[in-house]
Amino acid sequence: MSIYITVYGAEQKCASCIHLPGSLETKEWLEAAVNRKFPEMEIVFEYCDIMKPETEEQRMFSETILDDEYFYPLVVLNGKVVGEGNPKLTTIYKEIEEAAAQ
Repeated sequence: MSIYITVYGAEQKCASCIHLPGSLETKEWLEAAVNRKFPEMEIVFEYCDIMKPETEEQRMFSETILDDEYFYPLVVLNGKVVGEGNPKLTTIYKEIEEAAAQ
């Protein structure tokens, strides 16, 4: 079973995230950290620019960010929100373990 992680964001940082890494940087460090922690798992990472969503799911999450329901970067694992703004690795690791156990 594959696990899919999508990081949603934009080139411009949100006002409350000025001192945090950008969305694309978040995707890159998250991918590196997760692949180190779970080298045996098939985990697919993708980045979605909220101004250019390509699928219906991407459009839905992008709209919720643009409507200020979520902060970006938004981390979605298999369709479930697992982090936003400044995502926590421990939370994401736990969600990966739970998804793998199903």
